[in-house]
Amino acid sequence: MTLFNEPFQRKQLTRGSIEVICGSMFSGKTEELIRRLRRAEYAKLTCEIFKPAVDTRYDDKAIVSHDLNSIQSTPVTNSESILLLSNNVQVVGIDEAQFFDDELPSVCVKLASKGIRVIVAGLDMDYLGQPFGPMPSLMAIAEYVTKVQAVCVQCGSSASHSFRKVDNDSQVLLGEKESYEPRCRVCFNM
Repeated sequence: MTLFNEPFQRKQLTRGSIEVICGSMFSGKTEELIRRLRRAEYAKLTCEIFKPAVDTRYDDKAIVSHDLNSIQSTPVTNSESILLLSNNVQVVGIDEAQFFDDELPSVCVKLASKGIRVIVAGLDMDYLGQPFGPMPSLMAIAEYVTKVQAVCVQCGSSASHSFRKVDNDSQVLLGEKESYEPRCRVCFNM
């Protein structure tokens, strides 16, 4: 018995999707992004990887995790550039999404609508514990959201906040362990 009586083959649809990996500083967001992208490359899928041009902490071009794992990427100054540079790909990876403009969610929707798997990583909250950049919108429209946890350096509990250790009230302050530490909700509010 056939499922369809039509004399033609049903066309296989390419289904795009949006995946968001979020959490605090030192929670493994970039590590997870790199892991997923390496699996896509292993599956022989064509990938293009992007990061904001302002993020030059470890490397001008590569995405680098705190554990120093890396993968080559293309630095861009705005989210619209991602649309222009992601032709003929099956997977798009985007790191440090919180630093992109508010058009990033619509760019991700356009990519997913074209059948592209979009994997985005970024901080969900800023150093004040407030939603950060386009991340809340991305989390709302994503098919899959993975929230990763760090370890609170004060008490050892799961940490979801990025505590800023230096005196600077700018929302964007690129830094590492000298500037930030992961903390649980209780220790963050102490």
